[in-house]
Parts: sequence; structure tokens; C-alpha cells
Amino acid sequence: MERTITTETRPIKLWLPDIDDDTLQQARNLANFPGIHHHIAIMPDAHVGYGMPIGGVAATDNLVIPNAVGVDIGCGVCTVQTTLKNVDRSELKKIMGAIRREIPLGFKHHKNAQPSKFMPQPPKGITLRDLPVVSSEYKSGRSQLGTLGGGNHFIEIQRDEDEYIWLMIHSGSRNIGYRVARHYNNLAQAYNTNHMSGVPTSWQLAFLPLDSEAGQLYLQEMQYCVDFARANRKLMMERLQDIIQEFCSPVHFFERIDIAHNYATLEHHFGKDVLVHRKGATRAGKGEIGIIPGSQGTSSYIVQGKGNPDSFCSCSHGAGRKLGRKQAQRTLNLQKEITILEEQHIIHAVRSKRNLEEAVGAYKNIEKVLSRQKDLVAPLTRLQPLAVVKG
Repeated sequence: MERTITTETRPIKLWLPDIDDDTLQQARNLANFPGIHHHIAIMPDAHVGYGMPIGGVAATDNLVIPNAVGVDIGCGVCTVQTTLKNVDRSELKKIMGAIRREIPLGFKHHKNAQPSKFMPQPPKGITLRDLPVVSSEYKSGRSQLGTLGGGNHFIEIQRDEDEYIWLMIHSGSRNIGYRVARHYNNLAQAYNTNHMSGVPTSWQLAFLPLDSEAGQLYLQEMQYCVDFARANRKLMMERLQDIIQEFCSPVHFFERIDIAHNYATLEHHFGKDVLVHRKGATRAGKGEIGIIPGSQGTSSYIVQGKGNPDSFCSCSHGAGRKLGRKQAQRTLNLQKEITILEEQHIIHAVRSKRNLEEAVGAYKNIEKVLSRQKDLVAPLTRLQPLAVVKG
């Protein structure tokens, strides 16, 4: 941990030395928010988000903050190790082409609904009819299942230190998660206005009491979105494995690792049962396996958690942005970013200035980010990108 700020109602524990003013102000807002338990934790990849910093962890007592989970509920990363070694560049290009044909990217969906057996079941004791937003989006969700989405979502083929090939997918809950997040944030804003909560609207931290009908419904619908995001990654990974089998048979796949980094869950910390909000943060309990992806062109890591209570048993979810999307498009040099990737012989997706929003230069240095959380996680496996498909 770099330092602790003690000037606010609750302490802010920081794992980064160079936090920008906007992100720090959001952390200060959280530290002064009523219902915060013990302190705020800010991970080394943190940057500004809606209401709460991305890369932030906050525990609350008997309330939930939809914006402290975010609009891509359940977003996360899954990865699979293979028995493959040394896939040549020509085969990689064929695999990349097949991925683009089989898995819809960006705003694209499947033309036909996917079988309902691939959709997650509602939480135990709940039916779809009990989940108003999920039930209204269920039909369209079947066309979005097994699709990557846009932004910083990606599919990568990677290689570890022993030359084994790994597959990695970063994706979330698509439009279902967005709709749930927006609906309950609107309800939270109305609740805060009607009950004069005292939380400034400008903080974007409207909340719902956990003992309210809306608060309970949000938790149930949020959990469905977490499960949908996991099912989405699972289906894409199965289709990616089929593609690998087609071009590289025989190959064996090890057990899939799947880690979400946008959610809220009940946990016990500092003597109390609280709701831990992780927004762009990965759980890192003692012995737990996690994934910290880099940007295209930089390493990703499989890590093991150390269970540090000061971070609420959490770590970073990636490298973290250092430039906003528009800022990256304005300021980064396209040819320089292409050269960085091509010098590493990476089959990449940087083709125009629009793609610069996800270029290496738009992100923090993953090695520095990892070094700043030695008290949170231990790296187990380093993965270098060979080929990248971006949403």
C-alpha cells in the first residue's frame, strides 16, 4: 500500500502514487458517503468512472450503490490453458479470421437466438417473472449470449513462459447488464431525492436500502447479470476451443478460470457483515486464483491472492487506463502504436486512429501496476499476447 488519506470521514487506502485529481475526488466522495464501512480501497489500476472510480472497492452497511458496480455488471475475464505449443503465424491468422466469423464483435449480435439451455437460471427461489428488467430483456439476451461487445473487451491467444498456448476472453453482460444498472440507478436517484438522503447528486452515488423492495430486486437482478456474463464468456470460450481444435488438433484444454470484476457481494470484513462493491477490482482472498489482464501488446498475469484485509481481499482488474478514449485518439501516434505491436510480432487490431482508444499507450504499465500490489497478490503465470481480437 502506498499511503492512507485520513482527511475525510473514512480513510482512503491507496495502492498507487499517481492518482489523478478526478479519481481522487471520487474516492473522497466515497469516503464521506454515509453507510461506508471502515475505509475505501483504491487499486493501482484506478481511474475515473461514474460515481465510483474504476479500480475501487467500497463496503457498505445495509445499502447498495448501483453506480459502485457499474453498467457492465459481471464483466470479467476467463482463460484456458492448452497443451499446444508454437502455433505458427499463418495458423494464427486463420484462427483470427474464424473467430471474427463465429463470434459477433462490437454492437453485433447473433442473427438467431441461442438455445435457452445456455442462459443462466435465476437465483434459487426466484423465477424470471420476479425479475422485471431481466425478463423484459431475456429474449434479446438470447441473441447477445456468446458475443464479445465493444470497448476494452477482447479475445487473445497468449503464450506462457513454458511456451504453452492460452486463450483469454474479457467480456460482460451486454445490454442486460446495462439495462439493469440504468433502471436501478434511476430508482436510487428517485429514492435519494424523495428521502432527502443528503448525498449530493453530483457525486453520482445514489443508493438503495438493502431492506427495501428495490434494493433486494437490484441484488437479484445484478446476480442474474453476473451469471449471464459468465455464461456469455463460457459460450464464447467453447466456440473458441472448437476453432482451435479445427486448426490445431489434437489439443487438450485445461479447466477454465473465470473471474468477474464488477459486482457487489455480502462478505465479512472488520467485524461486520457488509456489502462489498468491486468496480473494476478482482477478489484476492488468501489462496484464490485471479486474472489481471494487460492491454494488447503487454503481459497478462494469473495471480494468487494473499487475503489482505486492507484491500477487502481485492486486487486490480487490469492495467487501468491512463488516457481517456477520446484523449487517446487525439494524442497517441498511430504508427508508433502499430510499431510497438509489430515489433513483438503480435497479430493486432490497431488499424486506424479510432483503434487508438485501446492501444498500448492508452494504458498504464502493467508491470508497475503489478509491482504496486505485492501485498495483495503473488504472480503465478505470465502470459504474452500472440494475437488479439478487439471488440
